[in-house]
Amino acid sequence: MADSPLLQRLEGLDARFEEIKTLITDPSVIADQPRYVKLTKEYKHLEDLLKVANEYKKITGDIAEAKQLLEEETDPEMKEMAKEEIEANQSQLPKLEEEIKLKLIPEDPEDSKNVVLEIRGGTGGDEACLFAGDLARMYVRFCERKGWKVEMSSCSPGAAGGYKEVVFSITGDNVYGTLKYESGVHRVQRVPVTETQGRVHTSAASVAVLPEAEPFEVHINEGEIKWDTFRSGGAGGQNVNKVNSGVRLRYMWTNPNTGEQQEILIECTETRDQPKNKERALARLRTFIYDHEHQKYVDDIANRRKTLVSTGDRSAKIRTYNYPQGRITDHRIGYTVYNLPAFMDGDIQDCIDHLIVAENAEKLKEAEL
Repeated sequence: MADSPLLQRLEGLDARFEEIKTLITDPSVIADQPRYVKLTKEYKHLEDLLKVANEYKKITGDIAEAKQLLEEETDPEMKEMAKEEIEANQSQLPKLEEEIKLKLIPEDPEDSKNVVLEIRGGTGGDEACLFAGDLARMYVRFCERKGWKVEMSSCSPGAAGGYKEVVFSITGDNVYGTLKYESGVHRVQRVPVTETQGRVHTSAASVAVLPEAEPFEVHINEGEIKWDTFRSGGAGGQNVNKVNSGVRLRYMWTNPNTGEQQEILIECTETRDQPKNKERALARLRTFIYDHEHQKYVDDIANRRKTLVSTGDRSAKIRTYNYPQGRITDHRIGYTVYNLPAFMDGDIQDCIDHLIVAENAEKLKEAEL
């Protein structure tokens, strides 16, 4: 057991776990928020890894003891029991070994973050906006099933319904790690409500899933932000008509990767409380800058992987929703199912699970484990 390469890779993790356990209770560490957040994430990761590792160690120890008993025992009945125990335990090892190998690969630091989800109608005019609305409902229902909190930050309605653009803030457990697979172009094939001759049209909408940046991760000169306020639309009667609760910010940002300057424009009408809308607009500004400044990191992953499972390439066509056939196809992994009504009602976890399995296979191949 001691000679197992996998067990050798686990050496020292118990000591590191105890070290972090002590550090995260140190007041000086708690006061240093960037370091504290990093250590708590490492603590949780090691806790999960060691739980599986200890189970693996126990089973390999039981196998070793059963083999020794098999060599020393003369009673046929006891020898048979030892054989059965060895077989039962050995059948559990492959799954545990793969789980440990995956957990030994450094986690994507973004996975535990909340997200900003942006959906935009693409080619297809009014039908594309309607499809963007269908996607928005699909994700809201999915998030409700996960117990995540969803708040609409802003929206631009389509002329015939749906959205030209809609932005949501989503908070919960491992939100980015789950939804990152949804970034890309989603294509729909169906007969639009405006089609009089029953012809199937193809339209598209783009989805961007952005990890929400922490305040200490992005530097913004708040003195250079230009703020405007305006009256929010929608239901609310007199309050909406009289109170300038909507906020709009403009900020000139220089891309550190290209040196190009860009004016960022963000609107937020999420609440009737102007200070809260300002706070949320700032959060979206941080997320936008963080996402673009880390594009090189995203591109490096894309260059290493062939299937573009979760590289954030928003120009890649990732999925087709065929209404006449009731079919959904994810083009990255060849995943096809015929449960479109349930899928559009938020039942998308199975597709995401298949994408996770495909990405894990790529990670293992990359690490040459």
